[in-house]
Amino acid sequence: MKKKKKRFPKQLKIFLITLAVVLVMGTMLMLARRAAKTREAEQKETGTVSVAPDVDTADVVALPTDDPVTDASAETTGSAAAAPTTVELVPASDAIPTGTEEGSEDAAVPTEAVTEEIPGAVALGSGISAEHIYTVDTAEEGKITFAFAGDILFDPGYAIYSKYRQNGCVLENCISPDLLGRMRDADVCIVNNEFPYSKGGSPCEGKTYTFRADPSSVEILKNMGVDIAGVANNHAFDYGLQAFEDTLTTLADANIPYAGGGRNLEEAKKPIYVLAGGMKIGIVCATQIERYNNPHSKAATDTQAGLLRSFPDINMTLDAIRTAEANSDFVILLIHWGTELEVEPDWAQNEQLPKFLEAGADAIIGAHPHILQQVAYKSGVPVVYSMGNFWFNSKTLDTCLIELTLAGGSIESLRFVPCLQTNSTVKMLHDGEADRVLEYMRSISPSVNIDGDGRITAR
Repeated sequence: MKKKKKRFPKQLKIFLITLAVVLVMGTMLMLARRAAKTREAEQKETGTVSVAPDVDTADVVALPTDDPVTDASAETTGSAAAAPTTVELVPASDAIPTGTEEGSEDAAVPTEAVTEEIPGAVALGSGISAEHIYTVDTAEEGKITFAFAGDILFDPGYAIYSKYRQNGCVLENCISPDLLGRMRDADVCIVNNEFPYSKGGSPCEGKTYTFRADPSSVEILKNMGVDIAGVANNHAFDYGLQAFEDTLTTLADANIPYAGGGRNLEEAKKPIYVLAGGMKIGIVCATQIERYNNPHSKAATDTQAGLLRSFPDINMTLDAIRTAEANSDFVILLIHWGTELEVEPDWAQNEQLPKFLEAGADAIIGAHPHILQQVAYKSGVPVVYSMGNFWFNSKTLDTCLIELTLAGGSIESLRFVPCLQTNSTVKMLHDGEADRVLEYMRSISPSVNIDGDGRITAR
């Protein structure tokens, strides 16, 4: 006869099961509270806070607010100072991505602080790059527009600066506002700086015209919207070596890069590179003027400041063009050449031009003759032989602003903007006056078409 198994009363079973569940849940709740208190204590120590319950945590995260970097921290570490304890809520798209820790070498930064790091590059107008590399934020994405102007002069002993003072030192009273607007609106504006900035030196013996401007007048250049100054010309050494070196210092202090000269040959022949619109543009500047054995405008040497000269020895200029061609998408040559007041290109222009083209120049912009010369296309390359005076003396002379727009490493448009220098001022021309100058340019430029807006194309 089998023995009956002892059974717990049904009510007791239910009681024991319920008690076990309560004990387990109570233990879990206690552990959860302890963990929460631990996290809260850690947050208080680190200075972080929890997102409020009514905030959608899928769209916002907490980040430290901006804190100025001290000079000491920047100098010694090159990174931001320690994060402060206050926070701001920012969209998750701007937050530090997961997987990185703030303050670590691999930490990300907000989108607006991200810039492409290019060794040696400096934003144009913000400083001087030892590597001659400058970045530009262009007005139109994927394109860059250069504006080129001819000779300028700020010597207080000559008509231009005298008129500037008579007009209350108001630039708009000397250069028409519409023309100034075009210069300032260009992504990069370049002029031929036909004088030294200095208070020292002595005028060159035996030279008929010698120019020198007070260094403070470089502010006029900045007000014009000039971004780069060409210094390779026959007046750079009018007051000797010291005045030329003062010029380099003055321009550098004004954050205006100089082209065509330097404190030694290496600097003088190094191209300026402009990075913009996905392109790298190389700029070379040189002079062939004072075409005799011992010119006043001295060539730079390995140990002495001077200019990049293409005459009598063209090789240094060709080397500079080849260097630019090998390291950029497009090469612009600024060349001081030609014969004063002669409309036709001279023998030296004709002799050196094919060599410049062969070396890799993609556009050539000329100055020196003080009057307009022809525009031509040679081997598919636009050549503006001379832009003439821009704001140089009191004579009434036709002049221009040349606008070159590049896209994808090639020319999108080349434009001749008609202007007039008169009575020590310069203005942009319109309507019938502009048509007159454009018609003149067509008559001396048989290899190109120039439309009613001044746009130049090869025939």
